[in-house]
Amino acid sequence: MTETSNMHIAVIGAGPGGYAAAFLAADLGLKVTLIDPELNPGGVCLYRGCIPSKALLHVANLIGESQHAKNWGVEFGEPKIDVSRLRSWKEDVVKKLTGGLGVLSKQRKVQYMQGRAAFENSNTLRVSKAEGGEENRSFDRIILATGSRPAIIPALKLDTPRVMDSTAALDLAEVPKTLLVIGGGYIGLELGTVYAALGCKVSVVEMLSGLLPGADRDLVLPLHKRMEKSLESILLNTTVASVKEETSGIRVTFDGPEVKERERVFDKVLVSVGRKPNSEIPGLEKTQVRVGPRGFIQVNKQLQTDDPVIYAIGDVAGEPMLAHKASHEGRTAVEAIAGHKVAFEPNAIPAVVFTDPEIAWCGLTETEAQKQNCEFKVAKFPWAASGRAMTLDRTEGMTKLILDPQSERVLGVGIVGAGAGELIAEGVLAIEMGALAKDVALTIHPHPTLSETIMESAEVFFGTSTDIYRPKR
Repeated sequence: MTETSNMHIAVIGAGPGGYAAAFLAADLGLKVTLIDPELNPGGVCLYRGCIPSKALLHVANLIGESQHAKNWGVEFGEPKIDVSRLRSWKEDVVKKLTGGLGVLSKQRKVQYMQGRAAFENSNTLRVSKAEGGEENRSFDRIILATGSRPAIIPALKLDTPRVMDSTAALDLAEVPKTLLVIGGGYIGLELGTVYAALGCKVSVVEMLSGLLPGADRDLVLPLHKRMEKSLESILLNTTVASVKEETSGIRVTFDGPEVKERERVFDKVLVSVGRKPNSEIPGLEKTQVRVGPRGFIQVNKQLQTDDPVIYAIGDVAGEPMLAHKASHEGRTAVEAIAGHKVAFEPNAIPAVVFTDPEIAWCGLTETEAQKQNCEFKVAKFPWAASGRAMTLDRTEGMTKLILDPQSERVLGVGIVGAGAGELIAEGVLAIEMGALAKDVALTIHPHPTLSETIMESAEVFFGTSTDIYRPKR
């Protein structure tokens, strides 16, 4: 076996998983080559996903807050939106972050190759360079971090800029008068929120009975109520039978038991029906790597594939397709390559939907617990009883704990409300540390804050919440 100090690792894909892996490998003294088509590291997350969408969502929330301020006796004029400047600001954020990662690569002496990689065999890659030419390189270990791309429904595919995927929607070429979002998942709802705030009449169509399928219904309900006010319409239990381009826009035909208007015309359509792993890596068949029926590369707990010298991390290695999951997998893979005794087996991976209000959860959800038919108890604290939520005029929120009824251990945490994404990390830590409800209840939280709602949820479990009265039975 090659000595670790002399080991040369290639990482294919420079997203949050890829660059985290490459940087840790360099920190551990390994020789590293990072390969990606973009000028700098960042991947979909920084270039076409997490970062640009959150920049635009911040603007959307600001617009919403300014409009809501009249309830407090403060009135602003109608916002004047310069889409060109907004787009430039978003792109500037992306450039600063990706440029910073480029600097970090050089500081760590990571060899960055702008290009695309193909396998010649398990140890050898053929890299087609962005500046032209090809080069064959051999490596001791290879980490696949090729990410994912927007899924496409063939029946809804039209070769026209009027039909967008999430990448095109984030380009913000223009703000149409009307927009249909196909898919009520987190990407569609986040982008729908942005376009609605910018003055577009947005409709969302979802084939299932509720938005954000898989999330607990009590977490989704406050979001659904708020979106009913900000969106043109929400069509549930409805499918899109066909899309057809006309001079006036895209004619969409709907199908479903609750459809009132079978056909409508929209200026633009955003297809947001999930993502597909980028596992069609050229030459992969020349290795022992196995790809599962859903397109994910099969790996063990060390992120090692069936080919012992090849590892896979992030979206291409399985769900959940989240940047923070990819980063931790990348670090685990590198530590395993370096000979450390490690495994990727988290008890809780947080999920956040950056809508308004935000929804976040980690660990066991109530929906999963019911499906598994396991015993559990739920302790909920409504934000209507939170002093801080009241000062923010955002009392629609709620924090809940999923608890083991015997041990009283925290199994899951769910939050809906302003800043839920910033609060959920405490829940993750509680689950990973095996905290009991009493541990959470006895942890002194600052007042007045929204973080107190986590503590008070635990107090609700014991019937001793200061801000909620529960008569003794």
